Amino acid sequence: MQDLSLHILDIVENSIEAGAKKIKIIINENTKKNILTLQIKDNGKGMSKKTLTKVLDPFYTTKKTRRVGLGLSMLAQATKEAEGKFAIKSKIGKGTTVAATFVYSHIDRKPIGNMAETIIGLVAARGLDVVFIYTHNKNGNGFTFDTRYIKKELNNISITHPDVLNYLKKEIQKQLKSIGVST
Repeated sequence: MQDLSLHILDIVENSIEAGAKKIKIIINENTKKNILTLQIKDNGKGMSKKTLTKVLDPFYTTKKTRRVGLGLSMLAQATKEAEGKFAIKSKIGKGTTVAATFVYSHIDRKPIGNMAETIIGLVAARGLDVVFIYTHNKNGNGFTFDTRYIKKELNNISITHPDVLNYLKKEIQKQLKSIGVST
């Protein structure tokens, strides 16, 4: 995967398959401390301790449609390449948290990628039945995109309506630009 937004997309899709109805995506960029952190938290079915010991093995997957599970192992490798840290915590019935920390200026750190496209793609596909909360901070400035509040404001208009999705994408891009993140 060429950028972190694609890793996020893959992990969030795993969360949805695990029955998550609420998914938080948190990105913190701190150029002063030279750190980029990424967290994905879900309220899905969670994983057992036994499964947790296997999830970074690229040849382990719980999916019936394919024989490999590269998403988590590829993100873990990306953090290692950028002198970062990777962690995954999970509890049966409670959900899973995936955390990745990168050295911000490291030459091998993948770019964040197009987060507006990623978030809108998720909302378009599953925005009716999954709550997405995306928080992005850069050097102390940030914003939160929360589909619960957007749905309230829309009244009877679907969050997956093409005009709504187009508007939301532009709003995310505008918010990212306002905190100094190039889109």
